Amino acid sequence: MFKKLASTIFLVFLLSQTTQAQGSAAYYPWSGLLAFGTNPKKAIWFDARVQTNSLFSSLSVDLLPLVNLKRGEVAQWYLGGGLRINPLYRIADPDARLITVDGYSINLGVRASPFPQNRQIQIALELNPYIADGFSSGVLKSHFGVVYVFKRKEQRGKATKRQSHKATESERRTARSF
Repeated sequence: MFKKLASTIFLVFLLSQTTQAQGSAAYYPWSGLLAFGTNPKKAIWFDARVQTNSLFSSLSVDLLPLVNLKRGEVAQWYLGGGLRINPLYRIADPDARLITVDGYSINLGVRASPFPQNRQIQIALELNPYIADGFSSGVLKSHFGVVYVFKRKEQRGKATKRQSHKATESERRTARSF
């Protein structure tokens, strides 16, 4: 019951967030994770992570709703919980459920934007306690990776329109003063 409810909440959250055009892509090389997320500048955002370098039957997907604790121009601190599912486990075990829940996690991390010229490039550092589905075992993981945050094209266009609007106003003022 809890697993179905959690899966439904994650799905609804994912669908509501994917209507936004802005998102992020990340790669955690030492953990072998490829991540895609919604807009990390919002108060609540979503991240989905796929394991790379893994057998198909062991391919897990982490679904993580995250909450920003503190955001600044250079650093963003966040916290969230997650669900790890394995949609391809039926390859190894035909009697398995359609979607197998592998476990649960808590994520605490920071994303830093070290380059003033391009704040879209970020470095991510995260602690991730993980507990197996039956609560029989757990492990404390850490992730270190590189993130790229995509901007909406509309935002760039709006900035240009604002700048041209400001220029037009200053031209009017200048013309009035003569």
